[in-house]
Amino acid sequence: MSFKSPKDTTCTVEGVGCSKTQLPWDKLLVLGFLAGAFIAFGGLLAIIVAGPGVNEGLGAGLRRFAFGGVFPVGLMLVVIAGAELFTGNTACVIPAVMCGKASWGGLARNWTLAYIGNFIGSLFVAYCLATLTKLVTAEPYLGAVRAIAEGKVNLSWMAVFWRGVGCNWLVCLAVWLAIASDDVIGKIWGVWFPIMAFVTLGFEHSVANMFFVPAGIFNGANVTWVQFLINNLLPSTLGNIVGGAFFVGFVYWWLYGNRAEQKA
Repeated sequence: MSFKSPKDTTCTVEGVGCSKTQLPWDKLLVLGFLAGAFIAFGGLLAIIVAGPGVNEGLGAGLRRFAFGGVFPVGLMLVVIAGAELFTGNTACVIPAVMCGKASWGGLARNWTLAYIGNFIGSLFVAYCLATLTKLVTAEPYLGAVRAIAEGKVNLSWMAVFWRGVGCNWLVCLAVWLAIASDDVIGKIWGVWFPIMAFVTLGFEHSVANMFFVPAGIFNGANVTWVQFLINNLLPSTLGNIVGGAFFVGFVYWWLYGNRAEQKA
């Protein structure tokens, strides 16, 4: 399996980030919808395999590992099939802006439309493919979706924020490793390990939470939409931006990327 050096990977990301800021708005929204749906597929699969109260015979540690072990299918679909995921884009667009290939306005446009599309795609899977299909409307899955939603909104604001930082640091490293790889198998393994790690550790991914918490709300969890938006989605989103944009996008650009002032 061949792969790019860290410098070559960062230079490739600069081009990728530039392309992302130039996507037409309608295609960006649709690609965002797909990314949200793909991440939700991973979340739904994780609930069926090892949600709270499911396969308890595995023990707490192995059940968390099983939950984390199947979740990465979502990012594999995003990376290989092609989609626009807000969390991954927090890292990918920063190097393009810093080297002068893209603008801050293009960054804001990409992040905003991808985020909206992700939310719509996640809600679609949570309601149409998880709830209307009756996949999670009976035990033990009903208790699992309720427990996940209630647990996420009852964490402290700062706990969610820092879990969001750790989450997207690992998510964007997964994207980085996938870009570094030159073949599909390498991309799959590059994605699997960091994503498995963040899910098993219990970090907070804003786009995954766009599926997990609404799925619980749709199925009777003791959670309101305001609680979801303020207690979970806002801090996890801000943490994801810090984890991806700074700890991956900016740091690797500073270490290996091209400098805008050199070109000028």
